[in-house]
Amino acid sequence: MKLLLLYAPDYWLKPFEKNLPEAPDASGEIQIQNAVVALIHAEEKDQADSAGVVTKAIKNIKWLARKFQANQVVLHSFAHLSSSKAEPIFAEQLLQQIAERLRSVGFTVATTPFGYFNEFRVHVAGPSLAKVFVEI
Repeated sequence: MKLLLLYAPDYWLKPFEKNLPEAPDASGEIQIQNAVVALIHAEEKDQADSAGVVTKAIKNIKWLARKFQANQVVLHSFAHLSSSKAEPIFAEQLLQQIAERLRSVGFTVATTPFGYFNEFRVHVAGPSLAKVFVEI
């Protein structure tokens, strides 16, 4: 798994175009302030240890959220961080597991529409720590 974690004082997203035919219809916009935005790329090798990958992803997201006192998280499937890609159904399940576990410890979690190209705007804070790349 590859994670690009961004601390965003302001985040906005709107579904643009469905790119997976089996994806449910999505509409509407997401607008969130003071959030960790996690761009998540699930890789083929993640399927061998999905529980471990989920746990490590959550630890990294929580770590950055604590640094900025953020209690909101945006999870966005972003299949552009590696040439190795997991099957879409597996990637979607990973995102759901991460979301459920973060919610269970008090985070407000938004997930962007899976299987869509999206239009989005991210205001990333200036400190170096506001932009973190993690390889799991």
